[in-house]
Amino acid sequence: MKSKTIQTVKSKQNSEAVIKKTVTGSSNRKMLKKVAKWSAGTTGTGSALIHGNNLTALGLLEKSHAGQVKCVYLDPPYNNGDSYLHYYDNMGHDEWLEAVTARLKIIKTLLREDGSIWISIDDSELHYLKVEADKIFGRANFVGTVVWERRTTRENRKVFSRKHEYLLVYAKDRAVWSKTRNTLPLTDEVRSRYKNPDNDPRGPWQSVTLNVQGGHATPQQHYTLLAPNGKQYNPPKGRCWAYTREKMMDEISKNNVWFGENGNGAPRLKQFLTGRQAGLTPETLWQAKEVGTTSDAKKHLVDIFKEVPLFDTPKPEQLIHRILLISTNPGDIVLDAYLGSGTTAAVAHKMGRIYLGLEIGEHIKTHCSHRLRQVIAGESGGVSNLVNWTGGGGFDFYQIKDSKNNAAE
Repeated sequence: MKSKTIQTVKSKQNSEAVIKKTVTGSSNRKMLKKVAKWSAGTTGTGSALIHGNNLTALGLLEKSHAGQVKCVYLDPPYNNGDSYLHYYDNMGHDEWLEAVTARLKIIKTLLREDGSIWISIDDSELHYLKVEADKIFGRANFVGTVVWERRTTRENRKVFSRKHEYLLVYAKDRAVWSKTRNTLPLTDEVRSRYKNPDNDPRGPWQSVTLNVQGGHATPQQHYTLLAPNGKQYNPPKGRCWAYTREKMMDEISKNNVWFGENGNGAPRLKQFLTGRQAGLTPETLWQAKEVGTTSDAKKHLVDIFKEVPLFDTPKPEQLIHRILLISTNPGDIVLDAYLGSGTTAAVAHKMGRIYLGLEIGEHIKTHCSHRLRQVIAGESGGVSNLVNWTGGGGFDFYQIKDSKNNAAE
């Protein structure tokens, strides 16, 4: 690919290993037909669109990709009774829950031990879905519920103006995933907290408290600190110093302790921006200004699809970008079993991930394949500028041979 995203050696090795074991392995060859008309770019990349019933497709992937998928994103119909252009969203509750549960059971076998699944949902089925997902993935592997601000305008036709949706997040093994998941890059707001009021040659820094809870402290952490100006300090009641007296004096001698601009403030530890290795821990409230809205996604799709009807509730590329940024690295496999307008595949492609997109509707051709062709050509919308996307790569298109949705190619 021509993406400027830098891949690690490990990611490249993983990518090559996956490509060697393609979707159309010996066990799947009789069930899948490659369609050159809807494929594009470089062949054999490992990325693929599969046209047909997603439950059937997941069963095929279980034979070729068990334990290989790093991240699954699901955006199933919410079963909220609304009418949408491209799909039916008014199943009975039991039927809907059974259908989604059947897919989750297979998806669990596809996930790597350090893999995760992110499920978009609204209030209609959220709580029922969580109970079933707990049974499949285990309550101990529930990571959290992300609240996404999907709109910023007020909806006056409803009893409540619902401005948010949810992402249910589960890990295959939460203990493993918590050690391997990525942090988010530092924001400009966080960077702005780092100043350099004393012109320290080590650069900008921010100060943090030097006292901690005293419940588990050693006797050496309880003492009166004598500052360089002769002023004495004691930690607040119930707390103690973070360092022993010897360690504290060593930090002061190294100019790592700040006593305020006039030297009369309570001691605080200097933490330098250059020494910060970890990024930001992901939060559970994702605001529209950070990850976009449905309206933003529609505006992007208007530029891509000039003559075909748009989806009613597309997800913005920024939302998927954040999910993949946290849960994957270049060369990892991303799966979307309800591909819709192809947002997950488009973002994964731009970010140097391998993707598997499943969709039963004809829009896998009119929307998904078309969109990815534009991505390969260097499409500049969505997160393209954010990831320095300039084009390249490719995907293969497959048709499930026994699919009921076998329109002429």
